[in-house]
Amino acid sequence: MQTVIIGSGNVAYHLAKAFVLNRIPLVQIFGRNEQELKNISGELNIPYSKENLMKADLYIICVSDNAVEDVSKNIIINDCLVAHTSGSLPKEILVGNYRKASLYPLQTFSKSKNLDYSKIPFFIEAENNEDYKIIFDIASKISDNVMESTHEKRKYIHLTAVFACNFVNHLFARAKEISDSQKIPFDYFLPLIDETVQKIHEIDPISAQTGPAVRNDKRILHLHEQLLKDENLEIYKTMNHSIQKMYEL
Repeated sequence: MQTVIIGSGNVAYHLAKAFVLNRIPLVQIFGRNEQELKNISGELNIPYSKENLMKADLYIICVSDNAVEDVSKNIIINDCLVAHTSGSLPKEILVGNYRKASLYPLQTFSKSKNLDYSKIPFFIEAENNEDYKIIFDIASKISDNVMESTHEKRKYIHLTAVFACNFVNHLFARAKEISDSQKIPFDYFLPLIDETVQKIHEIDPISAQTGPAVRNDKRILHLHEQLLKDENLEIYKTMNHSIQKMYEL
């Protein structure tokens, strides 16, 4: 199976690295950012190009959601399989006479962070059983956790991921903003963050909730509100309201 990865961002890099580590043939990485392509090519020893898309059996599109459709138009080979890695787009977004599929890795990717690819859930979809098996076999060489998912279910998986990852990380950034404003090292909070995340491996998040909102400690809530302003105050009020509504306080 001759495979080309299209893209040069975080997902493209990590998927290419997962292919190389698991000795899955990868004949090219293709994209627009020549410097990033060179970096990936140099590290992983994969041929790259920003001009000539190599003929292949499988193309995996790893670009931003708003670019998937346009990028897919560059694939003019009919007898091939094309999969995107988006969590929110249907496979039908792909434009061409080729077979269409999706390969969604449920993880947050940064090039500077090493990952254990075997633990990443992959959600896959294809137009027929033969193509599903092709995608499944490739994903199974990378991960121990490969599942079929319709586009409808995948939309909710992606939405849940935004709450569980992107929003949480934004709260970390806001927390650091507060600690930095008072010259408090953010490292002090890392054990708390680690325990918060580790706890939900053993306890349901609803049961794990602590803090002044779930205790309905109005004195502390009012004190904190006095210390905040602008966006952080609005976030604080919104989060506390959501917690209290969940626990009917």
